[in-house]
Amino acid sequence: MNIGQASKASGVSAKLIRYYEGIGLIPEAGRTASGYRVYTPQDVNILRFVRRARTLGFGIERIRHLVGLWRDRNRASAEVKRIALEHVRELEAKIAELRAMSDTLQDLANACHGDDRPDCPILRDLESPGSGSAAAACCTDATAAGEHAIRP
Repeated sequence: MNIGQASKASGVSAKLIRYYEGIGLIPEAGRTASGYRVYTPQDVNILRFVRRARTLGFGIERIRHLVGLWRDRNRASAEVKRIALEHVRELEAKIAELRAMSDTLQDLANACHGDDRPDCPILRDLESPGSGSAAAACCTDATAAGEHAIRP
């Protein structure tokens, strides 16, 4: 099948298929005499595997490792479980960070009158990240640099 058919069958865009090939995440497709890519049902299965792993939030390098384990029928499932549980811990940490940010913003919004007055605790807090509201104390200065770290 051609790249359009593989894309439709796998749910992965043609652009991503080419990207995944380019970085070696999936094997390079065979080629016709005229140079068009040709995909096998196994190629489509790998693409579906990658798509599902991406929907679960796995990064490219972890997916590369998981694809290798998936293709190795002599693998130990313990390694797969270790990778999955490590990812779960990272997701839970990210959820906690997002919850802390959400709580902070909710507290700031609750403190805002939301009327015609110019006084705004939200803007005041954003103006002074180190000396903002008590709710904003959940986040470190790393948050200002784009890292969402949580204070213990």
